[in-house]
Amino acid sequence: MNILHLEASSGWGGQEIRILKEAEGMRERGHLVILGVMKKGALVERARRQGFIVYEIRFQKLFWFFSLFQILWIVFRHKIDLINTHSSLDGWLGGIAGRLSGRKIFRTRHLSTPIKKGWNSRLLYGKLADFVVTTCESIIPMIATQSGKPIQKILSIPTGVDVGKIAFGKDEAARFRESIGVKKEDFLVGTACFMRSWKGIGDFLEAAHLLRDEPNLRWVIIGGGHAEIPHRRAKELHLDKIVHFTGHLDHPFPAIEALDTFALLSTANEGVSQAILQAAFLKKPLIATPVGGLNEVCIDQETGLLVPPFQPQAVAKAVLEMKNNPELRRQCGEKAHLLVLDKFTLGGTLLQMETVYKLFT
Repeated sequence: MNILHLEASSGWGGQEIRILKEAEGMRERGHLVILGVMKKGALVERARRQGFIVYEIRFQKLFWFFSLFQILWIVFRHKIDLINTHSSLDGWLGGIAGRLSGRKIFRTRHLSTPIKKGWNSRLLYGKLADFVVTTCESIIPMIATQSGKPIQKILSIPTGVDVGKIAFGKDEAARFRESIGVKKEDFLVGTACFMRSWKGIGDFLEAAHLLRDEPNLRWVIIGGGHAEIPHRRAKELHLDKIVHFTGHLDHPFPAIEALDTFALLSTANEGVSQAILQAAFLKKPLIATPVGGLNEVCIDQETGLLVPPFQPQAVAKAVLEMKNNPELRRQCGEKAHLLVLDKFTLGGTLLQMETVYKLFT
């Protein structure tokens, strides 16, 4: 198959990472993959470094007419069989190009936020997409209702982890703990994410504040992003002695391995987070909110503990339960690891995507 991915986002996050990983995997399976990406988008150079043909496209409304013909030219030049769109602007142009050229159109919905009601959804997800892939189960009924798309043509295919690349030296985790001043007897709770307003960092800090007098309890936030507000809040709460910010880590796995419990307290937008899957694979007991697809990985009382969003008191209670119950931690960690191997590997993701592509083209 010859596949064209279109992406109007100019950023770099889980959505763009999935596109690139999926492109690499499909190429290894013998398919031709071409990318059409927002001009100067973060995905452009990363994809080119991996050897892909990448076209820069102006997805802004001012350039729609020109961009539509550019996409059609790409489709015919590379004998594209199917177009996979990922965002709203590329969804419209890719959908129209697909209908004009007679190519199949697949839409991947990466977020768990509701889609717009009315004609917008019925066109974008109904008429301009032959099949819709989501990254979590919870939004399938909503998409079917809003768009009129038969539920048989919507499937959740979470972004699995490449377990072969979760590797590090045996002493790296211990060195990480030492580097942030965490002692062997300390209980370390951590989260890992690109910090955004909906990642629940505020609740994480408030829970740390509530438990500030609990002995041998430390907290770490792994990752960069929009850190100004969390840093300011941590300073206001005088948490500098118990909460550590790592900033962005190119190789975060030793830091995740160093944790005693992993927490992800998102309040919106999540599909199935890569960070929570990585932590689960590393046998970390989980604490998470039931937002998007997080509860597909953090299964309450099995792989971890679920807590309501915006409730740091519940987070604090769950942390204490994990801290005081080593057997619970062991059981949750083991089950989390097995769950990833069973349902959430990158190989499984690629197999499902390839199957869907072949079935509907």
